[in-house]
Amino acid sequence: MSVTQYTTIGAIVLAFAFAALAAHGAHAVVHHVLDALDILDAEDRARMHVRAQRLVRALTLLAYLVAAVASISIALSRLGIEEPRWNPRALSRWALSHGVNIVIIVVGAAIAIRAANLAIEHLQYTLGERHHLEDLEWRRRAATRRSILNSLVTASVVFVTILMLLRELSIDVMPILTGAGIAGLAVGFGAQNLVRDVISGFFLIIEDQVRVGDIARINGVGGTVEQINLRTIVLRDGEGAVQVFPNGTVTALANLSKRFAFAIVDVRVAYTENIDRVHGTIREVGAALAKDPAWQPYILEPVDFVGVESLDDGMATIRVKCKTAPLHQGGVGNELRRRLLSAFVTRGIKPYAM
Repeated sequence: MSVTQYTTIGAIVLAFAFAALAAHGAHAVVHHVLDALDILDAEDRARMHVRAQRLVRALTLLAYLVAAVASISIALSRLGIEEPRWNPRALSRWALSHGVNIVIIVVGAAIAIRAANLAIEHLQYTLGERHHLEDLEWRRRAATRRSILNSLVTASVVFVTILMLLRELSIDVMPILTGAGIAGLAVGFGAQNLVRDVISGFFLIIEDQVRVGDIARINGVGGTVEQINLRTIVLRDGEGAVQVFPNGTVTALANLSKRFAFAIVDVRVAYTENIDRVHGTIREVGAALAKDPAWQPYILEPVDFVGVESLDDGMATIRVKCKTAPLHQGGVGNELRRRLLSAFVTRGIKPYAM
């Protein structure tokens, strides 16, 4: 073997050695970033490791692909390999230019998508350091945002990748872009409500205005949120009916279960009753409820005697308020009414519970 052949073989080996070194470095960097995250949940950690492994495999494939292309180029230029008679020179040039570019574009797009997904996961847990990682409400909100961001990034990368592939195939993309722009303009004018609903839904989710499972009142209709989509929000009211609201038509939204809630109980007693006596009975019942182990986790503050709300039909309406954990105000309110009724009957107070 000549000196040129030895040099060429050495260059090829060196190219693959650099590829292996780059792949090992990418593996180390990705896992170092992953290990730095304070992830307590085993399921979340396993999912992050799966994403990291996919990203490392894609980076390794790209590194060895570049090494293989470099090796082929070195071999063709230095070893003087002659092209077969049936292989046109133009085909080999296309394969070494556009064909390689196509492969690199596809692999690069896959790397970009996986790297973006991993970065979004990293951002989620970085922001999660400000919250309790065991907070199910925050994790549910973060999962919704992560899903939307991943979808947006994937759609954007795929669109750009398709345009780049069409250019490599010598297909003029300007008519496609022009047609897409005209079609988008036409759809925008013809589907203004749809666009409004989608944009409103996007900000509704990103701003965490309401979540699935929350008790909310939308446009005056109260119930439990069952679905949140980019276009619609689905609410099941107290009668079991499913109410569907396009996001663009939501003009009044009241979330009754965000961070905390209030159990409101109105009690009507006769004018002849001693209000101070009624007040003392309510405080005793509230204190006993707050000390009950079955209800203590759901009561955040002692029962508050708001005062006399109104006087009508010979009755005084007394309002009682109790700060509770979200989604538990109904149960606490019902239990408080039950105990107040029993206490009033025992003490001879005639209640008229609302």
